[in-house]
Amino acid sequence: MRRMSPDVPLLNDYKKDFFLKRFPQTVLGGPRLKLGYCAPPYVYIHQIILFLMPWVLGGIGTLLYQLGILEDYYTAALSGGLMLFTALVIQFTGLYARNKSATVERMLSTDILAEEDEHEFTSCTGAETIKFLIPGKKYIANMVFHSVLAGITCGLGTWYLLPNRMTLLYGSAGGTGLLFFFGWITLCTGEYSLIVNTAIETATFQTQDTYEIIPLMRPLYIFFFVSIDLLYRFMVNIPALEQTNQILHVLFIFLPFLWALGILPPPDALFLWAMEQVLEFGLGGSSMATHLRLLIMFIISAGTVVTSYFIPSTIGVVLFMTGLGFLLSLNLSEMGFVFKHSVTGHRVGNKSKALPSGSEKQFPWKECLFYLIILVLALLESILLHHFACCPQISKNSPQVIVGYILMMLLIILWILREIQSVYILGIFRNPFYPKDVQTVTLFLKKQARLMKIGVLRRILLNLVSPFAMIAFLSLDSSLQGLHSLSVSIGFTRAFRMVWQNTENALLETVIVSAVQLLTPSIDMWWNRSLNTGIRLLLVGIIRDRLIQFISKLQFAVVVLLASWMEKKQRKSTTILCILNIVFSPFVLVFIVFSTLLSSPLLPLFTLPLFLVGFPRPTQSWPGVVGTAACVCADTVYYYQMIPSLTAALQSAMVAGSFGLLLPGSHYLGRFQDRLIWIMILECGYTYCYINIKGLELQETSCHTAEARRVDEIFEGAFVQEEKICSINGHFGNVLTPCTVLPVKLYSDARNVLSGIIDSHDNLREFKGDLVKVLVWILVQYCSRRSSMQENVHKTENKRTASLIILPGLNTSPQTRSPEDTVSLNSAALDDWSDDVLGDEPTTKKGNEEKDQLKVLQSINVPLPGSAESQMVGDHSIVKVSENSLYKTVLLGYPAIDRGKQEDMAYIPLMEFSCSHSHLLSLPKEWTSNCLPNSKMREMSLLFPEDWYQFVLKQLECFPSEENVPNVLEEIAKDRVLKDFYVHAVMTCYFSLLGVDDMDPGPGHILRVYSGVLPWSSAQDWLTEKPELFQLTLKAFRYTLKLMIDKASLGPIEDFKELTNCLEEYESDWYIGLVSDEKWNEAVLQEKPYLFSLGYDPNMGVYTGRVLTLQEFLIQVGKLNAEAVRGQWANLSWELLYATNDDEERYSIQAHPLLLRNLTVQAADPPLGYPIYSSKPLHVHLY
Repeated sequence: MRRMSPDVPLLNDYKKDFFLKRFPQTVLGGPRLKLGYCAPPYVYIHQIILFLMPWVLGGIGTLLYQLGILEDYYTAALSGGLMLFTALVIQFTGLYARNKSATVERMLSTDILAEEDEHEFTSCTGAETIKFLIPGKKYIANMVFHSVLAGITCGLGTWYLLPNRMTLLYGSAGGTGLLFFFGWITLCTGEYSLIVNTAIETATFQTQDTYEIIPLMRPLYIFFFVSIDLLYRFMVNIPALEQTNQILHVLFIFLPFLWALGILPPPDALFLWAMEQVLEFGLGGSSMATHLRLLIMFIISAGTVVTSYFIPSTIGVVLFMTGLGFLLSLNLSEMGFVFKHSVTGHRVGNKSKALPSGSEKQFPWKECLFYLIILVLALLESILLHHFACCPQISKNSPQVIVGYILMMLLIILWILREIQSVYILGIFRNPFYPKDVQTVTLFLKKQARLMKIGVLRRILLNLVSPFAMIAFLSLDSSLQGLHSLSVSIGFTRAFRMVWQNTENALLETVIVSAVQLLTPSIDMWWNRSLNTGIRLLLVGIIRDRLIQFISKLQFAVVVLLASWMEKKQRKSTTILCILNIVFSPFVLVFIVFSTLLSSPLLPLFTLPLFLVGFPRPTQSWPGVVGTAACVCADTVYYYQMIPSLTAALQSAMVAGSFGLLLPGSHYLGRFQDRLIWIMILECGYTYCYINIKGLELQETSCHTAEARRVDEIFEGAFVQEEKICSINGHFGNVLTPCTVLPVKLYSDARNVLSGIIDSHDNLREFKGDLVKVLVWILVQYCSRRSSMQENVHKTENKRTASLIILPGLNTSPQTRSPEDTVSLNSAALDDWSDDVLGDEPTTKKGNEEKDQLKVLQSINVPLPGSAESQMVGDHSIVKVSENSLYKTVLLGYPAIDRGKQEDMAYIPLMEFSCSHSHLLSLPKEWTSNCLPNSKMREMSLLFPEDWYQFVLKQLECFPSEENVPNVLEEIAKDRVLKDFYVHAVMTCYFSLLGVDDMDPGPGHILRVYSGVLPWSSAQDWLTEKPELFQLTLKAFRYTLKLMIDKASLGPIEDFKELTNCLEEYESDWYIGLVSDEKWNEAVLQEKPYLFSLGYDPNMGVYTGRVLTLQEFLIQVGKLNAEAVRGQWANLSWELLYATNDDEERYSIQAHPLLLRNLTVQAADPPLGYPIYSSKPLHVHLY
């Protein structure tokens, strides 16, 4: 990606033409009067007729009313009926045309864009023409429903725009004419979008309109305007309603422009936004983590207000509000979920013991007991103070005034305690109490210990002292003494809940109300005369929220303006916009104020200083369920691993106050090495909050890198400080403000170049000897663990008798060379498995030569296991034996021979283990090999390290039931039969890894075998047919490579004991494999302390080693300007869903160090954004 180059267009040529065709369609409600090709005139005439049809039908009724023939309601019914009939005719005509043209098969055009736009018009009434004019609905039910809705809209619209009624409303015939003309234009746009062709709205919330909700948008707003007029007609003597009706009639004619600008939200976004606003500011709740939780909580909270209104007793009202306010502020759904699973796990009984630790949650009995005590104390306090200490008159010595002073002191103390927990005070001045120049976790925790103690004090004051003080203030209020009204129920229900739901904001609101009450006790003003304390708190809460939004939006607008001017590459193209913003700054402020009042995002078009008001939407900004979509890739697992530790660290920081004021919709950005963590607060309540954590891509693009570098600079300026008494935030204008650092257990990623190690001849020569040793260790350890699992099964039988085994005559006199020995086994002649490295994923070349490869696996006549007959092997007679697992006929490394030469074959002696316990370490019988020539096996067996083999055996601990374990291991180590057994298996695996030539391997060879691609040999098929042995062999090869690197880096291995310790460390603490392996992800999730992978960089032509180390590291976290995030996400939604500007090089996705534009786009929910990880709502305890 190019970085803010002036050559990057806002829209490419095709998208620009597409936008110029789509926008007029949006303004008019659906008619496509601008096409990208030549169309017959009747296409445009048909659309104009359909557009004006509602006006014609409504005009008939209007004319009859003006002539005095019909009353107004009959006029509405007539116009509505005619519109209903017309709409049904239109819908079923479109259905008939679609069914008729469905059987016509068209040839596909080679031009995809032309196929998208062009239509073939054969006649003015042809099926293709009708299909173009009336695309129709997906569902028959919607055809009927939308037609009925169109009739109702036309009828009510006719009633709304009757000239006589508007003349009475305004008293001006000229104004009535304008309103009538443009009002019917508005109605026609709504009707056309509903029944003919739905307009593509700029205010798009859902990526797909599955249930055809978009056509309902315009009639919905028309109904709202009509409903106000109906209220005015049937409710007289309300001046405010008359003024509202007059204003709305004027605003009605501007609805098409409001729809075109995307200021008015679609129905689904409007519904969610309205519920959220009412719940938060009218009912004292919070934005919820999911839409379902929002709906349920809204219904319960509204029911609480209604119930409190009908309670006759003031004491009962106070008790009800206090109790329900506390209970609704808790996360009861999480507690119920844990309780359900706790009961279920208890019923399962012993089955639950099989679950891993941490997979089951214990029911928090202590937490429930704590909540129960708090609830009882709150109820007692409220009822006692309300009944015995409430004063009807406010004086300087009244109890409520005294509590107000206490609340002011608490507010100041809590603000100070919160600010000193963060690295910056007010985001500007560096906190002198915050640890300076922190590099390690241990040092940071040591320096932060004092701040954590202060955080505990703050949490006590916030969770225990402040709520009870505010309950005292509310219980002492005189508004609760007399007969309460609906306003009292709404105001105090919200106030008693806010005490717990959002204690810090409730404390600020209460202090403001108390201060105003103290400063104006006897002034006869609207505030004191008409409003009770609950409504005052409600209004202060709305003002507080809107003021914070206004400041954030203003800061965002200034940052966009300054960034456009300060960037030299951008200055030429944005100079005019900057000048216009300065000249028309009052209008820009109006846009900011308007978006603040609606609580909607301030939308910078293409992220330029060209501001629009986005449509109101929920706090989450996206319609889907949080955490259900992400662009999963290989790096996602690293975010999965760190989430539990990160959540615990976030809990500690939030409890201490390091994140500032916790509000739903707040965004935070964390940084560690190449990882960027996006944190969003979804929901807050008493001692809990819900968060969503997203992980951004690790493979950084140029834009990603540019912004990540700026993030690093901001954090370094805050946390890597010299010893200064006081300093100022040098990046104050940025949208990111540093908060704190978090100790999190995660993987650090180190990549090293292995040049000089993996290509060293001395190292590669030692590699061969180490490989044999590691193979011995791996196989012995495997058999040891295997025997431990099978010990109880074979224990009795193994003590009764000894094992018999047939071995090739390695120790006999020299034999005549078999024909297979004379065959050339040069790997270069067998295959072109070259040492060239083409990339990170090398592959073995297999061509037609495989058909001519040696066939060395042939059957040999050997005694069958457990045979009940006498057999002859050479001069040795074998008597009848019983069949059991200890008598196995195993052929190790014996070459295939011609059937005609069986008489020349060396006899195979039947030999017994010399130790009765040797069978416990015997390899599985299917791992026996006869794929190597006998002479080659004798030659390679000289490489077998017998002293290492005996040392490994003597170190085993696989005989816990034996009393004299050292003697048993000594006997096993002296068992020559068992040793020969291992010699054949180990050397065959060795041969399959390095080839028959026994040459020093090259770096390319090591990389290919490390990746699981073996060189062709006579043992390749034999090994790959045994998956378990193949994996053990591959693991041994990888261990040997890691051993070679460690020896080159740390020094040579001194003795066998050190080598054993090194291999045991690899086994327990390391995963050595490929990043693309599934076991790599499993190792990350299991939190293996170390992971290693070998790779090759084709660009640099070097071999690389990647090491992941698990330990606690410090993640730097900062707070983002929430309005900057919402504004950029609103532009992203408009740009992709409406303008369809999905160009990967588009201007609005280029790097912007001040706005962090590219990172913000990434963090959006798919399909518009592309985070590689997104968590489900995570519950965080705040105590």
